[in-house]
Amino acid sequence: MATGQTAGAAERVRDSEGAEETPATRQARVPKYYGLKRHLLEMTRTLPAGSPVPPERALAAEFDTSRTTVRQALQELVVEGRLERIQGKGTFVAKPKVAQALQLTSYTEDMRAQGLEPTSRLLEVGYVPADDRLAERLDIRPGGRVLRIERLRLANSEPMAIETTHLSARRFPALRRNLLKHNSLYAALAEVYGVHLAEAEEVIETSLATPREAGLLGTDVGLPMLLLSRHSISTDGEPVEWVRSVYRGDRYKFVARLKRPGAGEPTG
Repeated sequence: MATGQTAGAAERVRDSEGAEETPATRQARVPKYYGLKRHLLEMTRTLPAGSPVPPERALAAEFDTSRTTVRQALQELVVEGRLERIQGKGTFVAKPKVAQALQLTSYTEDMRAQGLEPTSRLLEVGYVPADDRLAERLDIRPGGRVLRIERLRLANSEPMAIETTHLSARRFPALRRNLLKHNSLYAALAEVYGVHLAEAEEVIETSLATPREAGLLGTDVGLPMLLLSRHSISTDGEPVEWVRSVYRGDRYKFVARLKRPGAGEPTG
C-alpha cells in the first residue's frame, strides 16, 4: 500500500506555476526556444534574402530569455537553411534553397536549368589504386589505376558542393588532360571517348560537415550535409563512374517526381 502511495506521489509533479502536471500536459509543453524560433521564422518570411537578423543580445533582451535559448533557435534555422551565419559579420536571412530534380544530368546542366552560372575549382586530380569495393563498381581488377577528380562546385560564385569522381584510367586514357579542354566531364566522355550515360543508381544520405568540408563550403563544422553516391552506367551497359558528392544541406534540396506503378494504364 505504501508503495502505491509513493508511486502516486511521484506522478503528481507540479510545474513552475504550481499546477499539477499529467503525462498529457507534459507532452504538450513547448520548449521556450521553439516559440522564439517560430517568431524568427515569421520574420524571415517578410524580409528579403541578405537582411540582417538582430544580434543574440538584442533578441535575448526583447524576448526576456537567455542567449543560450536564442542561440539554439538561431542554430536550428541555420541548419534548416532559413538563416545564414557569416563568420565575423552576423546572421542573415538566407537565399531560397536550390531545388534540383533527381535526373541523370551533369552539375553544369543542373545549375543552368536553375538560371545559375556554374563554375568549378579543381581541388585534386591524380591516380589511386582501386580497393576491392571501387574495383567492383568500375569493373576493374583490385589495385588497378583509378583517376580521382575532386572539384569544388559553385553556383553564381557561391560554394555548393564538393564532388569526387572515380573513373577507370585504362578505359579513359589521357582523360586527365582532355578534361581541361571541356567544361563538363560528361561532354568530354561523349566527345572524346564516345561514351554516353544511360542510367545511374543514386543514394542520398546525410552527414555532418568535417572541418575541411566546412572550410571549402563556407559553412559551420557539424552542419548537416546531403551526401550523394552515384554509380553511372553507359549505353553499352558498362560502368563509367562512381561519384561521391557532399552538398550543403542549408542551400540545396532534391526533388523527385513519383509515379505510381501502373498509373494511367487501362484496367481492362
